[in-house]
Amino acid sequence: MRLFVPALALAISLPLAVAAQDIDKINGEISVDAGQHAGDVHSVNGGIQVGANATVQNASTVNGSIHLGENAQASSLHTVNGSLTLRTGSRVTGEVRSTNGEISLDRRADVGGNLSNANGTITLDHAHIGGGIATSNGDITIGDGSRVDGGLIVNEVHGRNWPNRDPEIVIGPHAVVNGTLDFRREVVLEVSDSAQIGPVRGAIPKHFSGATP
Repeated sequence: MRLFVPALALAISLPLAVAAQDIDKINGEISVDAGQHAGDVHSVNGGIQVGANATVQNASTVNGSIHLGENAQASSLHTVNGSLTLRTGSRVTGEVRSTNGEISLDRRADVGGNLSNANGTITLDHAHIGGGIATSNGDITIGDGSRVDGGLIVNEVHGRNWPNRDPEIVIGPHAVVNGTLDFRREVVLEVSDSAQIGPVRGAIPKHFSGATP
């Protein structure tokens, strides 16, 4: 009987040793079903849908959006010309980056690294960012109860193709921004009376009471 023990142990361990498969697709959407596991996921001209409680490694797309379902997990998210959505309880351990697209985080969504874009709104609702926020030409709303560690940067822009308007930065009720708020171009900065923020460079905060400015 002892001769069969190693074989049995190997058979049991094989499924656990098999790595999650990478997924690559051109001209089409990729879907990772709820509760499933995948490796790196990459699409060109197509979006990526990660279902509730699913896990992927690095998810990236060109000309497409990425949607992370409730309680889903990823190592990083990156899109060019597309939006990024993190639903309730989802988590990204690394960075979240969109070149041209909106970024939205629902309640208890968590990003361990930096969150950034060049264009497009950034919206947090009771969410957490561990590595700071950066944009060049996007409005930012750090909503009620959200927390940003690592500060906030709005970079200067160059060239003639940028919209001629000042980004609006709203720090909502009971929100917290730890670190410097560094504005390298003109912005409109509105901060709730109940929010907590670090040092501000390049802007003068306008304070408000109530849910919104």
